[in-house]
Amino acid sequence: MPHQPTVLLVDDNAQHLELLQVYMEDLSEVRVVLATNGQEALAKVAEESPDLVLLDIMMPRASGFEVCKRIKGDPATRDISVVMVTALNETGDIERAAECGTDDYLSKPVDRKALVELVRNILAAKARG
Repeated sequence: MPHQPTVLLVDDNAQHLELLQVYMEDLSEVRVVLATNGQEALAKVAEESPDLVLLDIMMPRASGFEVCKRIKGDPATRDISVVMVTALNETGDIERAAECGTDDYLSKPVDRKALVELVRNILAAKARG
């Protein structure tokens, strides 16, 4: 049976989380897991081994920067792709995200087509190895 890609959506804002979930419906082959703060995100990464994490930055109980740093700093999880999805779009924020090891960066409000295409491309690249 082929591997079903798992995408972890992390946002402390319920409406943003719901919106991302709706966007993921365009990718019928993807299994979606949710987390609402940084600590929960790290727990889900350990439990679910997602292929991709769509990660908000401004969150309680560990920022997206901290979560990304922890994922990328652990040999067991560093191959998980992380895309920051955030309202922060200053150059300093983008540079900080890159320093944490993020694979990509999308500004809110997120364009549905751009997000779905990015997720599809990342998962396709992972499938190819």
